[in-house]
Amino acid sequence: MSQRDPKLDEMSRIQSVYAERDGIQKSSLYAWHRSEVRVQQSEKELTISAALANALGNDLSNAKILDVGCGNGGFLRTLVDWGAQPMNLIGTEYLEDRLDQARRCSPSGIKWHLGGLGEVSSSDFDLVTTNTVFSSILDPNERLALSREIWRVLKPGGWLLVFDFRYNNPSNRNVHKVTTKELKNYWKEGINSQNKTLLLAPPLARRIIPLSPLLGSLMTKLFPFLRSHFCFMLQKPKL
Repeated sequence: MSQRDPKLDEMSRIQSVYAERDGIQKSSLYAWHRSEVRVQQSEKELTISAALANALGNDLSNAKILDVGCGNGGFLRTLVDWGAQPMNLIGTEYLEDRLDQARRCSPSGIKWHLGGLGEVSSSDFDLVTTNTVFSSILDPNERLALSREIWRVLKPGGWLLVFDFRYNNPSNRNVHKVTTKELKNYWKEGINSQNKTLLLAPPLARRIIPLSPLLGSLMTKLFPFLRSHFCFMLQKPKL
């Protein structure tokens, strides 16, 4: 009897989880018009834009950027708004329907890959990003494998950015927290690490921000333990 490929099993699990979520319309919790979604998206963009400007400078026009697990391409479109050139951007994704949407909604010139980083032969990216990707991978070996692939395609002197969950969600066993210690262990050679926590935990945000965005902002600022996400950056040493 042939053995199962753990990587394929993990990717199949992720695909089924997202298909189930779409089927029961949980994605409506993240609908673009919801007030807490708009407020938290703004906070996320403010944090990430400041981190990128600090690492790469104000001009992204020459930066070659790879977004791993790009979903519908939203973050790559944001990078275009910030000055990145579509021809310098690549997105990878395991879910074909999301990649189809990314192609339809994004500027021409962005390259798209269905599958993992094995499909990406280039190793000269100035920036590699992941948005809630590691937390979706439950298998520790697959997390480690992804970290190695990211390091492979990142050029010396380049930066990686990880935006993810810092806590487990008791109601969602398909997501597992990511720690900065874990990330630093993946990339032990990395330098200039930086980490910032952000975003009021979603269950609170859904209740508080629609009633009072100011109260939500104050809670996020005054009580760091209520922040559910983090933005982590690390630089690959130059040769």
